[in-house]
Amino acid sequence: MDWLGLHFLPSMPAHDRMLLNCTHNPSLILLAYLVACAAGFATLDIAERVGHVDNASARLRWRIVGALCLAVGIWAMHFISMLSFRPPLEMHYNLPTTVASLAVALVAGVVMMQALGHPQLRARQYLTASVCIGLGITAMHYLGMSAMRSSAMQYYEPMRFASSIIVAIASSLAALVLAMHLRQGSGRLHQVLKSGASLMLGAGIVGTHFMGMWALQLTVPDGTQMRMPTTDNSLQLSLTIALIVMLIIAGSISAALADKKLQAKEHDLQRVNALLSQLDQARLSLQQAANFDALTNLINRRGFNQIFAERLTEQNQAGGKLAVMFLDVDYFKRINDSLGHDAGDELLKVIAERIRGATRSSDVVARFGGDEFCILIALHTIAEARHMAQRVMIRMKDPIALAGRSMVMTTSIGVSIYPDDGQTCDELLKSADLALYQSKDNGRNTLHFFNEALKNKASLELHLEEQLRDALSQGQGLLLFYQPIVDLRTGHVAKLEALVRWQHPVHGLLTPDRFITIAETNGLIAELDNWVLRRACRDLAQLCDHGFEKLVIAVNCSALNLARQDLVQEIDAALKEAGVPPHRLELEVTENALMCNISNTVLLLNEIRTLGVALSIDDFGTGYSSLAYLKRLPLDTVKIDRSFIVDTPQSPQDMEIVHAIILMAHTLHLKVVTEGVETPAQLEFLSEYGCDYVQGYLFSKPAALETLRPLVQRLNQSKPCEPKPALQVLEAAQSSAGAPFTGQDCRETDQPRADRFRSRPQR
Repeated sequence: MDWLGLHFLPSMPAHDRMLLNCTHNPSLILLAYLVACAAGFATLDIAERVGHVDNASARLRWRIVGALCLAVGIWAMHFISMLSFRPPLEMHYNLPTTVASLAVALVAGVVMMQALGHPQLRARQYLTASVCIGLGITAMHYLGMSAMRSSAMQYYEPMRFASSIIVAIASSLAALVLAMHLRQGSGRLHQVLKSGASLMLGAGIVGTHFMGMWALQLTVPDGTQMRMPTTDNSLQLSLTIALIVMLIIAGSISAALADKKLQAKEHDLQRVNALLSQLDQARLSLQQAANFDALTNLINRRGFNQIFAERLTEQNQAGGKLAVMFLDVDYFKRINDSLGHDAGDELLKVIAERIRGATRSSDVVARFGGDEFCILIALHTIAEARHMAQRVMIRMKDPIALAGRSMVMTTSIGVSIYPDDGQTCDELLKSADLALYQSKDNGRNTLHFFNEALKNKASLELHLEEQLRDALSQGQGLLLFYQPIVDLRTGHVAKLEALVRWQHPVHGLLTPDRFITIAETNGLIAELDNWVLRRACRDLAQLCDHGFEKLVIAVNCSALNLARQDLVQEIDAALKEAGVPPHRLELEVTENALMCNISNTVLLLNEIRTLGVALSIDDFGTGYSSLAYLKRLPLDTVKIDRSFIVDTPQSPQDMEIVHAIILMAHTLHLKVVTEGVETPAQLEFLSEYGCDYVQGYLFSKPAALETLRPLVQRLNQSKPCEPKPALQVLEAAQSSAGAPFTGQDCRETDQPRADRFRSRPQR
């Protein structure tokens, strides 16, 4: 039977006989196996390269190289295996047929590399490709065997022939599956798996060849003389072919390895470039975040300082002027407290847009934080800065719709001019800041330019702050003066009001109006209040030792200190440390301080009252308290502010107000003290309308305790009589002081208001 030019055993002639003593050279078989394994390894390695290469032309080149390695390897394995064949007769090979078999192997290799070029293969694609490759390998094998030229006739056993085809297809399928799965991965384990797969592929390729050789049967006519070839150069030829093929495979593998490293470097370079690009973007983002305000998109303080330095250099070279404007939104904290911080943020965005809209494109607008903004403009005259600031203030007054409400905001502005008010960025910013504080101190919604007096005042306040801090820490320089509070019914001194003084080494004796605001602004007021409290308690203990067991000392408490929860413990500790009973201490609090947070204030005052300390409301009538609040407070005394008594008895309105306050206080079972009494007429009026206590320069100005003690002792030793006329009280006081009463005004050059130790409104 013949099929495709092949002869099968059923068609063998009867006069021929079989050759049963054909052998193979084991060394050449091993060499052929090694070549097949090398071809398999090269195929897997180049398939890996095909899967990793991104460029289409590069993938085509690597598919061609892979097809060449596979074809040359399979063909070399076949040819070396044929050279290992030892029939007992002369044999040679037809060159064109041998070359044709190599061409067939190339076609099979191309088909396999084409299949491996796909990212994924479905089962049908695996089967189709493996059949094509297996048939190609089989065709290469049998075409190569047909190149044998001898006196023998080639016949094939059909079942073994079919088995060789099946083995070839199975080997091709295994090669495809392994190559597809081993395209990804790296490391030692991956190389081990790839080497093991190469050994399997080599075995499959060799198995295909020898399955075909097993199917081969050679026959010769009867009577043919059998003899071995006289010359045998198969070993040299096999080694030469193996060397050439190995060089081709090694070159291909080396090229694949080099390309892999080169591609890895390219990928590394791409990653580095990507990282550099990301770093550039991150740098730009950081620069944006570092130099711009995230809420308003205006530049921030850092970005402003950079631009400011550049503009300053430009104007310095050109001889021009710059204006720095500090803006602060008036009462912005109320928006956050009442509507929340989200509403406050929305308001800041609107304000930023309005400031930006009121300025020119060349002007620099920045947000420094909170509700503080800054504008930098170049100008020719100072009038330009004034017009710019006024334009901003006008734009700010436009109604703003926020949280369902329509509101109008105002701003305070401070301006400094380069080079008049400073030569550096810091100097100009500080100057503008000082001018801004001047605007706030003058009622807000105003504009102020910097002047040298502000700088001198700021320097003095900074110097006083440092020295006040040292005075508190060292306990030196601070003094307590006292002013008597006289009981109009008995003529005795019932209380002494403690008033702090500072004996400054340079400026002399300073009254509270020179340093109380500094203490409140810089967080020293609590420490100063505590010092006054402890010193007053110690002086109270000394008064007990001198026979003044009933005398009460009144101590002023600032509004800031009244908000501290530690105040009760500090009062209790001061009383226990001095060893004086609590009922001999009275705490004076201003009316506005009490009304700031009425709920918390009532709780705190109740705790103080629980200690046994008396409570007095100071400067009554100047704040915004009401009877509804006043009746809730645990008070003992109401102190009428001197502003209501200064014009009596000439002012009937003031007299009616004072009379009404006295009646109201007595209705609420409160005692009344009137401060600022300076004339006998005022004293007579207060005595007539039932005031309980009086205090003022008519009796004594504030003085040290040692100076006041004789006066208090004489007044309190006089016999009380009920009721005692006001004039008798005054005459007793004057006689005790050693000077006859003249009826003249007793006011000193420094105003009594300067003696008050109270909280002042913060800027």
